[in-house]
Amino acid sequence: MNKDRFAEQWTNATDPLQALGLKAVPTTPAVWKVNAVSAADIKPLAIRWLWPGWLAKGKLHILAGAGGTGKTTLLLSLIATITTGGRWPDGEICQERGNALIWSSEDDPADTLVPRLIAAGADLSRVHIIQGRINAQGEADPFDPSNDIGLLRDTVRELGGVSLLMLDPVVSAVKGDMHKANDVRRGLQGVVDFAEANLCAVVGISHFAKGGAGSSPADRVIGSQAFSALARTVLVAAKQQDSDARVLARAKSNIGTDEGGVSYTIEPCTIPGEIETTHVAWGDLIEGSAREILGDVEGSDDDTRMDDDDPSEALKRILKDGPMTGKQVKSLMAENGYSAKQTRTAREKLSVVTAREGFGKEIKTLWSLPQATGPYSLFPPLVPLCPDSCPALDMGTNGEKGHEWEKSGDGAPMPSFAEDDAEEV
Repeated sequence: MNKDRFAEQWTNATDPLQALGLKAVPTTPAVWKVNAVSAADIKPLAIRWLWPGWLAKGKLHILAGAGGTGKTTLLLSLIATITTGGRWPDGEICQERGNALIWSSEDDPADTLVPRLIAAGADLSRVHIIQGRINAQGEADPFDPSNDIGLLRDTVRELGGVSLLMLDPVVSAVKGDMHKANDVRRGLQGVVDFAEANLCAVVGISHFAKGGAGSSPADRVIGSQAFSALARTVLVAAKQQDSDARVLARAKSNIGTDEGGVSYTIEPCTIPGEIETTHVAWGDLIEGSAREILGDVEGSDDDTRMDDDDPSEALKRILKDGPMTGKQVKSLMAENGYSAKQTRTAREKLSVVTAREGFGKEIKTLWSLPQATGPYSLFPPLVPLCPDSCPALDMGTNGEKGHEWEKSGDGAPMPSFAEDDAEEV
């Protein structure tokens, strides 16, 4: 009798796959569930500060201000303190020397950034300026913060850690529209993740929108309010008109106090090689809220001041992709710190064309940048739909007395001649 030479493999086996040392493939997919961790199992940690109360490791910060406040020079001075273990503007000593990474689309490294770093007394061997990206074949491309933040992981490892990353401007990390909260949140999430993963303080430089003086300083940051919402600390800089006096203040902090500031001036100097540049001279500490500190420096109403962003430019960016409802536009403009009056002025400046759609409660007003032809042309020719469509002159409830109109050629309805969005104002 022939003996099955494989019989022993099946002895005491309930499953053929088990006998072969294999695992069965699950017949049902894994079901996700929420991982809720007890707070008792989470070890509390103190905020790890670079500059106590001002710059924190692993967090995103925004440094914003009007043009001419010296934001870049100010931040380079702070980088110098980090690289040398020097004193912070409030007199505290930097407890840990570290490396710094700089990405700037605004200033040339050779004639601007490095001279200012030298003037600030920075340890240049600890400062690394991003000038693009390269591959294994030695090919070079520009560095794009909106796509390439993840590449910095290897850079940090090669440098042995980085204490601060400077992004100038921070809006460069946003691939979409900087005035739309969802676009900003998606764009900055990679920056936030980078900061946390590398215990690195990220400082993004931004500007003030026009027309915000007197309002909350954190709300004056140009673009969507999501910039300020995602940043754990918002620092603001301001300059007194007709004076060299400047101030730096904490407009918002989710991790510490948001009171107090420090004065400073931007002074010219000459470094070796007879190269003229500038550096920061820090002054006295200032008490009070950011609104109070900026109010003392900026003075009266902002309507006469020229800041970095024109409301009409913001409105143009909002409408560049096509028509939007008036309510949506006004909401986005308000979110970015512009008043209703500024929005109306911007609309007039751009000759924004408005048109109504729908009937009754469903009616809505659409805003669009002017077009050469079509429903959003500035001066479309008007013709009646047909001779029989016009009622008697004394009939009708609107300014057109019930007349039906079409634009020549495309049959699109003509908007009302009355104030197009009076119900929305």
